[in-house]
Amino acid sequence: MWLSSGKNNNNLPRKNGKNGIVAIAIDKDKRSQDALKWATENLVNKGQTIILIHVVAKPSATVGKGYAIYEPNGVAQARRKVLEKQHKELFLSFHCFCSRKDINCFDVLLEETDIARGIAEYAAYAAVESLVLGSSRHGFIKLKTTDVPSSVSKMAPDFCTVYVISKAKISSVKNASRSTPLVSPVISHLQKMEDQSSCSGDSFPGDGSHRSPFSRGRGFNGRMFPEMGENETDFSFTGSDRLSGVLFDSHVSSRTSRVSTCSDSRFASLPRGSEGNSFTSDLSSSSVDADDVDAEMRRLKQELQRTMEMYSTACKQAQTTKQQKAAELSQWRADEEKRLEEARLAEESARLRAEQERARYRASMENVGAAQRIADMESRRRVSAEMKAIQNEGDEKEEMASTTASLNYRRYTIEEIEEATQYFSKSLKVGEGGYGPVFKCHLDHTPVAVKVLRPDAAQGRSQFQQELQVLSCMRHPNMVLLVGACPEYGCLVYEYMANGSLEDCLNRKDNKQALSWQLRFRIAAEIATGLNFLHQMKPEPLVHRDLKPGNILLDQNYVSKISDVGLARLVPPSVADDATQYLMTSTAGTFCYIDPEYQQTGMLGVKSDVYSFGVLLLQLLTAKSPMGLTHTVGRAIENGKLEDMLDSAVPNWPVEEAGVLASLAVQCAEMRRKDRPDLGKVVLPEFNRLRDFANERMERFLV
Repeated sequence: MWLSSGKNNNNLPRKNGKNGIVAIAIDKDKRSQDALKWATENLVNKGQTIILIHVVAKPSATVGKGYAIYEPNGVAQARRKVLEKQHKELFLSFHCFCSRKDINCFDVLLEETDIARGIAEYAAYAAVESLVLGSSRHGFIKLKTTDVPSSVSKMAPDFCTVYVISKAKISSVKNASRSTPLVSPVISHLQKMEDQSSCSGDSFPGDGSHRSPFSRGRGFNGRMFPEMGENETDFSFTGSDRLSGVLFDSHVSSRTSRVSTCSDSRFASLPRGSEGNSFTSDLSSSSVDADDVDAEMRRLKQELQRTMEMYSTACKQAQTTKQQKAAELSQWRADEEKRLEEARLAEESARLRAEQERARYRASMENVGAAQRIADMESRRRVSAEMKAIQNEGDEKEEMASTTASLNYRRYTIEEIEEATQYFSKSLKVGEGGYGPVFKCHLDHTPVAVKVLRPDAAQGRSQFQQELQVLSCMRHPNMVLLVGACPEYGCLVYEYMANGSLEDCLNRKDNKQALSWQLRFRIAAEIATGLNFLHQMKPEPLVHRDLKPGNILLDQNYVSKISDVGLARLVPPSVADDATQYLMTSTAGTFCYIDPEYQQTGMLGVKSDVYSFGVLLLQLLTAKSPMGLTHTVGRAIENGKLEDMLDSAVPNWPVEEAGVLASLAVQCAEMRRKDRPDLGKVVLPEFNRLRDFANERMERFLV
């Protein structure tokens, strides 16, 4: 196992009676890096020296009890050289960091069977004042049963303060109990390194060699800690006793010193004073020639200087290139934004021109349509005059005459209608349907709505005759009143309904005010009353076949009336009961409102209108699209969430009464005809009760 340590130098001689030696135990992990960083920030200053201690775990083996295995001197030296070569990059990474901090390094490589004991004994031998170790958590010392920092804290001499660092912070401290000895075998070597560092003109101290038992200088060319350096020459140390000798390599620098040791005994037993000086001279006698070291040092300094200059030049070029690219990118973005803005303005201008062209086109088409309608009227007038002059009129003319002759309605001439509508001016147009346009005007000093049959309307003539026949012979407060007609030109004149259709009110067209729930309850009862009137006609019940919100009109007092009975059919009286059905060759009506059974089988009955009425009621409550509305409201009733389906534009819904109306509406919209309730016996009585309930709570409604 390897450990390393560092030493801080405070410009010897030391102050306050202390020697100021700082050692750092290092290993191949981040905890050692954190320990070194903390030491350089808190214990070591610029130009000082740190001792880096790394301990190799030496395997213990005995021949017999208490006797160590003998190892030949040549074998031991070879093994130590291999170990030193394997671990040289460990020191190099820490040297790179210290070099950037302008801190000297003194390397110590030990070989011990007990790592903690080796560190503690070296601290005692070198009189280390402060010893820094990384925390053993997360594998600082990768031994399963040994906590090296704790063991070192226990075995360290009482004059040594031990710091245990975890994540660049102090984890624990073992304070010294007495002063540190001022004499240390390594102080003289540390002093020489600091003196040479302070005399150097650049980041490296002056050339020279350190011939001492524990240090030998050498230069390093590496990247910033914690990355490894690129090149480092080998070093080795040999000895048979505790410290029997040192062998230095030929590349020396005063910035970093290294010593490798092999110990089988204790540092505490080493002699001090004169004996230590003798030991130092023995080690110095084995060093390489100092002149070679000085030459190598100068060469390394020159190489480093060239490398730094090249690095500085590369950095400047990179910065210049980066600035140029940033300027080019900024200019490109500005140009792109300008082009996009120009394109947007051009597109907006083109869109405005297109809108203007479309508006002119629509105006032209409306003018053409008006002119075409006038031409059609003139054509009909000419044809009618010619036909009157002919004795033998066609079958269709005779049928129409015979049919309309017996009907009771006010007849208007085409001249009267043209004068009232200002020749069908588009300014008086209030609507457009599949039947034709609708114009508001005054006839006989009464506001009326004139519906004009389009010449190209499919089956328009038959619907015209049907509506004229039905409305001319009935009067009911919930049926639209037919004021008169001009049958020759397909014009029907109705009373004017000031508030438009129920569909427009539910959709709040032209910002119409939302109908209150009281009005909606009253409208439901009025529609049920008018529909029941059609179903109770004698001698034949009348089925509307196209009941929907668009065919329910509201007058100025919001009284609802059923309109557009052009698709109505009389059911044969032979089956004029609740099961009244009549086979039709083709279905008619509006999608989503057509009775499913009538659509599939063609069998028409009064309950076909009940289905359409159910869908209309659900729209009256929710103001939503009829597509899938029956299923959605039914699920809401089952889950008790009907309140969420009610029209949110209406406040203060009576949820209980709204639930009654919704349940009846869902029953009316059942798929099977036999499951739908009777309109006169079940639905109408309940709706009359709801209308009375609403009238009692009727609020003022602004028209």
